[in-house]
Amino acid sequence: MSATVLITGCSSGIGAATVRRFADQGWNVAATLRNPSAARFEPGAGRVEAFALDVTDQRSVDAAVARTLERFGQIDVLINNAGYGLFGPFESATPQAISRQFETNVFGVFAVTRAVLPHMRERASGVIINVASLTGLVAMPLYSLYAASKYAVVGFSESLSHELAPLGIRVKVIAPGAVATDFSGRSMARTFEGDGGPYAESIRKVVGTFEANRTAGGATPERLAQALYDAATDGSAQVRYVVGDDALAVMHSRKELGEEALLGALRQRFGLAP
Repeated sequence: MSATVLITGCSSGIGAATVRRFADQGWNVAATLRNPSAARFEPGAGRVEAFALDVTDQRSVDAAVARTLERFGQIDVLINNAGYGLFGPFESATPQAISRQFETNVFGVFAVTRAVLPHMRERASGVIINVASLTGLVAMPLYSLYAASKYAVVGFSESLSHELAPLGIRVKVIAPGAVATDFSGRSMARTFEGDGGPYAESIRKVVGTFEANRTAGGATPERLAQALYDAATDGSAQVRYVVGDDALAVMHSRKELGEEALLGALRQRFGLAP
């Protein structure tokens, strides 16, 4: 029987590329997204089925997991990829925007993981991979709420790895740097209107820096898909995977410079140094 992966957030970008990567390797793929009719997946060696799943709706989560098990009989790997970025000053973020960020990026990961765990626990086997971000390890400016959500995902993943190891289930977390997707477009929400008022100059500088990095050195969705496939199949106890040349460079700088110097260097890089 072919192995089965359930992936959330498959409408485009990393999710869609990961569907193709696993299918090309002969896996059964439960590709989940809020609107399955919008799915555009190239045929691969494996079987791909698109299921509706809204990570903020527990009934939708439970139904997608049940349909996956009915269709394929098992879930060997879960990839929690669904999420979006909330960009802008914390001061102007509404309570509704803050709640939505955590409902999707954190509570959504909790909901899907909890729905899949009984099946994996009964089989004493499985891999859970949560997609976090470099910003969940080293926070970037004007991403305070997004960073908080991804720090939560990293902490959740690392603690859960201890909890589930005795049950035969491995937990991993991927922390990519810049990725050449539409993350800064369709998948980006703002905390502010207009130019951001008193934060306008900082917003302009940070956006310019991110755009330059994304187009110059961002990893492709395909590279992230390969990293996710490798993490799912390497059989190791490794928990944290940092992906992308920029992300690796930042983590190396933190080790070499120390926290205070790294933060100063980041402010310089984004033009925010006093």
